[in-house]
Amino acid sequence: MTKPRIAIVPGDPSGIGPELIAKLINDEGVLDAANVLLVGDSHLWQQGGRQTELDVPLTTISEAEIADQSGLSHLEMETIEPDDIRIAEVTVAGGTTSLRCLDKALDLAQDGLVDGVLFGPFNKAAMTSAGLNAEDEHKYMARYLGFEGYHSEINVLDELMTTRVTSHIGLKDVAANISEEGIMKAVNLANDTLRKAGKDRPSIAVAALNPHAGDNGKFGREEIEVLEPAVKKAQEKQMDVTGPWPSDTVFLKAKRGEVDAVVTMYHDQGQIAIKLMGFERGVTVAGGLPIPVATPAHGTAFDIAGQNKANVGATRQAFDLLVRMAKTHRAERDAA
Repeated sequence: MTKPRIAIVPGDPSGIGPELIAKLINDEGVLDAANVLLVGDSHLWQQGGRQTELDVPLTTISEAEIADQSGLSHLEMETIEPDDIRIAEVTVAGGTTSLRCLDKALDLAQDGLVDGVLFGPFNKAAMTSAGLNAEDEHKYMARYLGFEGYHSEINVLDELMTTRVTSHIGLKDVAANISEEGIMKAVNLANDTLRKAGKDRPSIAVAALNPHAGDNGKFGREEIEVLEPAVKKAQEKQMDVTGPWPSDTVFLKAKRGEVDAVVTMYHDQGQIAIKLMGFERGVTVAGGLPIPVATPAHGTAFDIAGQNKANVGATRQAFDLLVRMAKTHRAERDAA
């Protein structure tokens, strides 16, 4: 199979995105794994080169030439003036360039010109000021793509994935928003995404909601009435799903490599564990979307922006995972 083509977006120029991409494209093996198309204003990529003192060669091509592109190329955009970049500041201009470059990369993916999209860290406040008009970039991308199916953020650390049944809601509302249907969606999302990343039969653990998995109903009946029936339903579909496991021990199983994914009931149940185990390697996948999209899980890191201190580890992890998913996506598209 020919190498997949990955579109890369710099992220917010006020943060560490341009620096990270400069380090990524200079990292060993990156350009052997995929053809790379840098999507964004040329001065943004040059900014990353200056910040890192690394070579960022820009071979600019037209959109008509992308189908035959190989190696490292650049698609010019005009989304922000150099003088409008304010390092370590939230700006409308930073949010605008983030959205416009992302839009173009999504357009290219929809048109089948690229097989996946990697973006540097965005700043949600900047994007909101520039017209994001969505809960986060994942909801924005789904709306932009016209995708109405189930989608949700997936968090990844090395070979471990986590999906969640509820996300950005208050803890007091979590129990009322957990259902068999919601658990099955999160299980299916983990299973499907892992299969696209190359796992033939993923092993998935479902985390409990209550302390000690409810202790036979003593601390809540959600495990008995909702979680256990959902696990059984998944097993009846021939999926390798177990649980509900007490949430204070399920990630020990994950850390030992006994499972490929953990389905959590709420946001911090999985995020705390993942970030403690490897914050500098965490990846976020836009799960469920019709095209593969990934990004490092950390933010724009304004505190170190422009200082050549950013660790490229999570960005490289995101790139490597995206390449695997993009290969599957391309094969499925070609077979359709």
